[in-house]
Amino acid sequence: MGLLLLALAVLTLAGFAWLGRAPGRAASRLRLARGLLSALAAVAAVVVGLRGIWYGSLLLVGLSAWLGASARPLGPQRSAPPPRPEQAGMSMADARSMLGVDAGSGEAEIEAAYRRLMQRAHPDHGGSTGLAAQLNAARDRLRGGR
Repeated sequence: MGLLLLALAVLTLAGFAWLGRAPGRAASRLRLARGLLSALAAVAAVVVGLRGIWYGSLLLVGLSAWLGASARPLGPQRSAPPPRPEQAGMSMADARSMLGVDAGSGEAEIEAAYRRLMQRAHPDHGGSTGLAAQLNAARDRLRGGR
C-alpha cells in the first residue's frame, strides 16, 4: 500500500512539473492545485505524525513544503499600470462633468473642484489610481483647452 501511494505521489509530481509549463489560465489553476495539495500534505503529515510514523510524516512535510514553494509564482509580480486617459480623448464636456464645474468657471474654481475630488480619489487616501488619473486628465484638459 505504501509503495502504491509513493508511486501515485511521484506520478502526480511529474504531472505537475510537466503541466507547470502551461501558459496563462492553466498555470494559475495549476498553482491553485499545488497550493491545495500542499495543505493536504501538511494535514496528512500531522495525522501520520500523531500515529507515530515519523519518517512518513517527515516525507509529507517535505512534500508539503515543496508543493507550497512551487505554488508561488516565480519572480516579482508586476501589475500593469492603469491605462491613462489621453487628454485628446476626453472632451471638454466630459472634463467639466467629471470635475463638476460649469462652462464659464474660472481657473480657481476648476482647481478647487479638482482638489476637493482628489482628496477622496487619491490612492494614498484609499482611492483608485484610475480615478485619480481621470481627474488629472480632466483638469489638464480644462487648463489646456482655454
